[in-house]
Amino acid sequence: MPSVPRAESRPQIRSHHGDDVVDEFEWLRDKDDPAVIDYLTAENDHTDAETAHLAGLRETIFEEIKSRTQETDLSVPVREGEWWYYSRSFEGKQYGVHCRAPITGPDDWTPPTLDPGVGATEKRVPGEQIVLDDNVEAAGHEFYSLGSFDVSEDGRLLLYAVDTVGDERYTLRVRDLETGEDLADEVPGTFPGALFSPDGRYLYYPTVDDAWRPDTIWRHELGQPASEDVAVFTEPDDRYWVGVGMTRSRRYLVIDIGSKITSETLLLDADDPTGEFAVVWPRREGVEYSVEHVVVDGEDRLLVLHNDGALDFELVEVDPHAPGTGPSGAHVVVPAHDGLRLEDVDAFERFLVLEYRHEGLTRVAVVPNAALSRPAGTVQADTTLDPREFEIAFDEPLFQVGARGNPEWTQPTLRLGYGSFVTPSTVIDYAVDSGERTVLKRQPVLGDYDPQRYEQRREWATASDGTRVPVSLVFRRDLVSPGIPAPLELYGYGSYETSIDPAFSIARLSLLDRGVVFAIAHVRGGGELGRAWYENGKTLTKKNTFTDFVAVADHLIAGGWTTSERMVAEGGSAGGLLMGAVANLAPQTFAGILASVPFVDALTSILDPSLPLTVIEWDEWGDPLHDAEVYAYMKSYSPYENVREDAAYPRILAVTSLNDTRVLYVEPAKWTARLRQVNAPVLLKTEMQAGHGGVSGRYDSWRERAYELAWMLDVLGLA
Repeated sequence: MPSVPRAESRPQIRSHHGDDVVDEFEWLRDKDDPAVIDYLTAENDHTDAETAHLAGLRETIFEEIKSRTQETDLSVPVREGEWWYYSRSFEGKQYGVHCRAPITGPDDWTPPTLDPGVGATEKRVPGEQIVLDDNVEAAGHEFYSLGSFDVSEDGRLLLYAVDTVGDERYTLRVRDLETGEDLADEVPGTFPGALFSPDGRYLYYPTVDDAWRPDTIWRHELGQPASEDVAVFTEPDDRYWVGVGMTRSRRYLVIDIGSKITSETLLLDADDPTGEFAVVWPRREGVEYSVEHVVVDGEDRLLVLHNDGALDFELVEVDPHAPGTGPSGAHVVVPAHDGLRLEDVDAFERFLVLEYRHEGLTRVAVVPNAALSRPAGTVQADTTLDPREFEIAFDEPLFQVGARGNPEWTQPTLRLGYGSFVTPSTVIDYAVDSGERTVLKRQPVLGDYDPQRYEQRREWATASDGTRVPVSLVFRRDLVSPGIPAPLELYGYGSYETSIDPAFSIARLSLLDRGVVFAIAHVRGGGELGRAWYENGKTLTKKNTFTDFVAVADHLIAGGWTTSERMVAEGGSAGGLLMGAVANLAPQTFAGILASVPFVDALTSILDPSLPLTVIEWDEWGDPLHDAEVYAYMKSYSPYENVREDAAYPRILAVTSLNDTRVLYVEPAKWTARLRQVNAPVLLKTEMQAGHGGVSGRYDSWRERAYELAWMLDVLGLA
């Protein structure tokens, strides 16, 4: 058996705000150093040896996932232009195949019924075409990711961009769908989000700076060399990202600019693709807004969703020709409501779709455009809307719902994605005029899956400051009895206002069917309970995220759901920071901790503006480089800085990727090296050909998840 790796100590001094820190393992940052690769390889060998006894269980779980998954399958077709677009998957193939079939006529809004069981070479509907086969593009590469994907309005050209390394820099190409041949146009080093202009003559695409920040939008003219491309917008402020898009009406091209707390939108008439983009509202620090184009009574209007004086956002309407500089004087369409977080608005020819959160769950409301009608040039205070009056209701206690795949301006239906812990992902067409719902597809779960065997529920834990923290649970009724301790997995994230909503997982059934309870701690720093929930778990309140998670764990123990000896915690990326922090804060509370691509050397990273994405992150974590208070606060919780010599750590598995550009592999490498100094039972697994999302290819992804689940079951005594 390989010996336990011990990283060499090469002390370096880091000095900030009069504080000198000795860092023994910073040398692991240089992945061009052969000693670094040798060390990571030794860690992988050690991890392989320590988990070799789980090989059979891993294979069993992989086969469980595979046997429950309909491998030859397809997505529900989405109409765009003159075609229905969908993707197919085939047994034995790692990646999907993007296809299309022609519509039968302008009034054809019923997606064709496609038989998922026919072979890879057989067409399911007349006129089916393969637009792009990811398996062909991925051939010969250990990693493959599709970034940009767009078809010209006339349906003749495809733009697509691929990454075969994992560093999220994509090579953009254009394919003639009539001949199947790529044009000479090729642009390396792009970021996802490229699109055609409506006339199909130009491409717009983003690129990143040296810190991997999307900072420039370019215009490429088809047939011209990439060296002639025009930078139509560059954002010089390192805190801001940029992206490019188009309104559903195809009336405007849109450049969105945003930091964590401030945003700005630029519009360009799509009939003038080489013109100048114009600002809607000039940016103001701390004000976020987004813009949607709508036509009411034949008149162009802009709907602006903003948080200027409205913590959980309000929706206002402005004149596109004179939008003003902010909400003052604008017509309020949906005012801010306590406990209702407006998240998005989508405009169609005849209706609006509002997405929001209420009581911790996602909601969707459909509002006819007629509700916005008013005499031209007037502002009437009594014409405001309450989206709850137009809400589409669902009867499960926990669920998630949202608008999905609705590219057409004139469509009479709204496509929804719905699911819960027990209801597999479901695609619904909602007829706006009648309110009729048609289930187009429910994710197949093969075998004997019966949702009635499982129960989901919501509980509330009390944090140390008295705040009530929601907890979502799911378990198998015949294997778990509330009040009788069971093995339990507790998942958490808690950053960037990202909400972890109740969703179905085939892989999770391998836990539930072994009697494991799955729980999500909806801690502060996420967005489940609105903007204040987020604000109270970031920068100088970040520790609330960690103490909330521990409070939830304590609640589950006190409520008889589990015991500390039978509980594992899991989180990834910023959720990996949460894992590292709670390992130091309450090591006795958990039997094991799984940390995926964990952000565990947070202070070192956020101090260095030359590292990818650091300056952008200052609005989320604070700026420790220039602010001594932020420095001291981050140092007090950053996992690497606070590894304890007096703690009996639980078993820890850290999983990372060598080519990750978001959370560099060096963070978990340094963290595990430090943990090993205090004899913590820690394992490090580094994927040598992967990015932030881990390995690519569905079978490889299933094996990766089977690896993690087998490790968790071993910790829980169920291996």
